[in-house]
Amino acid sequence: MTDPAHDAETLRERALTTLTTARARTTLLTSCVEDPDLTAQHSPLMSPLVWDLAHIGNQEEQWLLRTVAGREAIRPEIDGIYDAFEHPRAERPSLPLLPPTEARHYASEVRGRVLDLLESTAFHGTRLTEAGFAFGMIAQHEQQHDETMLITHQLRKGPQALTAPDPEPAPLLTGPSEVLVPGGPFTMGTSTEPWALDNERPAHVREVPAFFIDTTPVTNAAYQAFIEDGGYDDERWWTAEGWAHIRQHSIHAPLFWRRDGKQWLRRRFGVTEVVPPDEPVLHVCWYEADAYARWAGRRLPTEAEWEKAARHDPAGDRSMRYPWGDADPAPEHANLGQRHLRPAPAGSYPEGESPLGVRQLIGDVWEWTASDFLPYPGFQAFPYKEYSEVFFGPEHKVLRGGSFAVDAVACRGTFRNWDYPIRRQIFSGFRTARSVGDA
Repeated sequence: MTDPAHDAETLRERALTTLTTARARTTLLTSCVEDPDLTAQHSPLMSPLVWDLAHIGNQEEQWLLRTVAGREAIRPEIDGIYDAFEHPRAERPSLPLLPPTEARHYASEVRGRVLDLLESTAFHGTRLTEAGFAFGMIAQHEQQHDETMLITHQLRKGPQALTAPDPEPAPLLTGPSEVLVPGGPFTMGTSTEPWALDNERPAHVREVPAFFIDTTPVTNAAYQAFIEDGGYDDERWWTAEGWAHIRQHSIHAPLFWRRDGKQWLRRRFGVTEVVPPDEPVLHVCWYEADAYARWAGRRLPTEAEWEKAARHDPAGDRSMRYPWGDADPAPEHANLGQRHLRPAPAGSYPEGESPLGVRQLIGDVWEWTASDFLPYPGFQAFPYKEYSEVFFGPEHKVLRGGSFAVDAVACRGTFRNWDYPIRRQIFSGFRTARSVGDA
């Protein structure tokens, strides 16, 4: 029989570890530049870094201290300033934001009180406290904002502010370029993952016909072939909306790329370098991914196909938490957590491949799918509609798998991300698929 006290201590330790990991990353992202870079808006697509910092603290205060613990507000007058739905990103620099020193102090004060709360919390009684969900939700929220802050660092002009070791070179992948995923039912989503968010729920059975999917994400070299073949100048490969978008904005390559003679260069966190041919392509929008797939005689996988490739274990006829099984991600499984500042070469992490032999489904690059962001059958918004429900519809496309900028707490086989099909500043790539019987 499981000891409830032991379970509580395990949950407390997990919550403490994930909250501490997230705060260390937030501190790194907001301490590696001077205050003027924190208060500046480096792109209208993103908030000033100092807004993210105080917003992280405000969300933590509202959910853990006020909602879970029932305590009085520390700074109620700033709630509206840091309400993401009240103020679009482009408007946030004009708000009376807390200056960097004050924002740091506020976030630190909230965290100190939260750690005291964590020591006395019983992980049962309400849906928010069950299995420490509220603490997990806040850790995921902070890591998601850490990823957006890393995007801001990529958009920022100026010298390099962040460094990290490169991934290890990958041995040449000698296996097949695509993998057959057998047809039949599988269980999509989850009803048991304790920190899964509302859009991942509930678990339900999906029937998926057999299909082929790329063994690895599409590489820079493969994408350059599309460019050199005139892919951006041939209307045949583009949806009507995609063609209009790339024409209107004069898009001819992934974001941050530029041609230098016969080679392509890219800017990555303040450094200009030759585009590495064996890395998964990065910073492409859904329209670009879809056009490449058409040019290659293939298509983007649906969300259900992607998840089946990532979670289905045909030997056990079950859905796993991750492609490699149920164990939490380790460094040998995937490129996660800003451990590196780039994707690993295609074919990396053989210990993280799925039972069918598909690699790098978790980490490296977010992968665009063909699917609109829609609720699962039986979906219930929790704990608030603004996390998922307000985004459902054909305006947003689903991305899966996470990227090198995603922490493991905010990435699993069921995790769903979404964005507009025009978005390119995100750490997005893709892989392609084809139906059985297609050439």
